[in-house]
Parts: sequence; structure tokens; C-alpha cells
Amino acid sequence: MTENPTPPASPSGASSDTTLATVAHATVFTGFLVPLILWLIGRDRNPFIDTEGKEALNFGILVTIGYLAASILGQIGLGFFGWLLNLAVFVIALVFGIQGAMAASKGQGYRYPFTLRLVS
Repeated sequence: MTENPTPPASPSGASSDTTLATVAHATVFTGFLVPLILWLIGRDRNPFIDTEGKEALNFGILVTIGYLAASILGQIGLGFFGWLLNLAVFVIALVFGIQGAMAASKGQGYRYPFTLRLVS
């Protein structure tokens, strides 16, 4: 009987590094919580995860502020404008999040065109 040897693990962990950064960017449309968790998990592993996680987290904070503003508009009687703002924030976050995820999956850095740099 011959045993099938398991392939050796990648010593640098580059695949998991880009994966964490990619997922952080891809989930930015949900707000700041998922990018925050992913950044906290991977920030000590690699400078790439630290940088890209902070970038996704900062944009996620801006997205959360946009969702809160839309919710407030909906609560004060401007429901259509709240819904429209919510949709706009979602679409913008989705588009930029996909762009960031594609760049991170290639190992490239990504900077969102506009964001609040609260975490540096």
C-alpha cells in the first residue's frame, strides 16, 4: 500500500495573506465590522494585510456612516431620499469593494478614491 503524501504548506503564507486582504475589501459593502475583524486577525501576520485591512476598514466606516445617514433620512419622513441614499452607498461600496478585492488578490495595494482616514 502506498500512502498519498500531503503537499507541503506554503512557507510564506502568501496565499492566505492575499485572501484575508481580498475578503476585507470584498465585504466592505457590509460596513466596518467584517473588515475590522479581518484586520484584527491578520494585522500582525503581514504588512500587506495591515495596510489593506486599514484601507478597507476606513472605507467601511464611511459606508456605515452613509447607511446611518440613509436610515436617519428614512426616519424623519424623507423615506424616498433615504432609500435612494442607501442604494447609492451600497452600489458605490460594492463597486469599489470589488475593485479593491481584485487588486488585493493580485497582491497589489488599493486606495479608495474617497474615504475617511480614521485608522492609520
